[in-house]
Amino acid sequence: MKSHMTAEEISAQLTQIIRDAIHKAGGWIGFDHFEALALYQPGLGYYANALQKFGTRPESGSDFVTAPELSPLFGRTLAVQVGEALQATQTCEIYEFGAGTGALAQQLLTALGSAVEAYNIIDLSGTLRERQQQTLAPFGEKVRWLSALPDAMQGVVIGNEVLDAMPVRLLARLNGAWHERGVALHEGQLVWADQPTQARPPCEVEGAHDYLTEIQPQAEAFVASVAERLLASARGGAAFFLDYGFPEAEYFHPQRHMGTVMCHQAHQSDMNPLVAVGLKDITAHVNFTGIALAAQDQGLHVLGYSSQARFLLNLGLAEAMAQTELAGRSQAQKLMAEHEMGELFKVVGFSTSDAWQASGFAAGDRSHRL
Repeated sequence: MKSHMTAEEISAQLTQIIRDAIHKAGGWIGFDHFEALALYQPGLGYYANALQKFGTRPESGSDFVTAPELSPLFGRTLAVQVGEALQATQTCEIYEFGAGTGALAQQLLTALGSAVEAYNIIDLSGTLRERQQQTLAPFGEKVRWLSALPDAMQGVVIGNEVLDAMPVRLLARLNGAWHERGVALHEGQLVWADQPTQARPPCEVEGAHDYLTEIQPQAEAFVASVAERLLASARGGAAFFLDYGFPEAEYFHPQRHMGTVMCHQAHQSDMNPLVAVGLKDITAHVNFTGIALAAQDQGLHVLGYSSQARFLLNLGLAEAMAQTELAGRSQAQKLMAEHEMGELFKVVGFSTSDAWQASGFAAGDRSHRL
């Protein structure tokens, strides 16, 4: 059973699978191929193995914390927007992608009660599913786990820190020429290797200096698929994605020359995904302009785009904090603080209809900057 393997065994087996993939591909694989194996290889990849991931402190063996684990007020406040969207679209289902520990589902279901008839979780991680099932047992049959996107979805889609974990392609401009950065082998070790490419960032990166960045065809294709399925249903619905990232002009800023790929392990971050594979999270910031265009191209309307702090304040987080004890208030403060999650994290909302205004974007909407 893979669940009883040590961290060292998991990493060694996964590294061998990646070596085999490189050999099979002729000595080089793109970073997106490497990242897909490192994160999602069944039983071994970071999101597919049984090791602890989510938690507030490294002592628990965890690697990082997400907003729902940080404060129950996150889900309770987000529920205001979800409830409004359900009402506006006359639907009663939620679809959550990458539900983590189940904390956000628990918060939304508790807050929304009978407004939600079905809560669908789509998660690639079998080990996290077990944890979610324990957490969400009180909600009984209302919670369902789906192994793939249904052909049509009507309701509200939620993705909290989902887009950043989708494999990206790395582009490196070296001496004025663009290359795709991938992974090769040197004496059995995983190493970076660049190949000339016709691929380019979606906008010109000024200057002639060496420059590393990412493009996100998988995240954009995913959002397009979600849009397609919402539009395929009779009533349609809405979608909200919360993640760290920037609009295109900031994402491909000349000064952002190191790219945004980061790894997280034991609440420490580093920039080397080629070591300890399977044992650490690999993420990249989200280009929200690309995400918005992918949704719009399929026919969705942009409800708004704002910082997480502004979005949650618009939905009443400050009022909820005022009724919470001090310890709870200080945790919730991190959701809004500029140097914590408040400014780096953004929220983008989409709907199949433009006939309603989303309260989360009532003030501080930055759609014009996408």
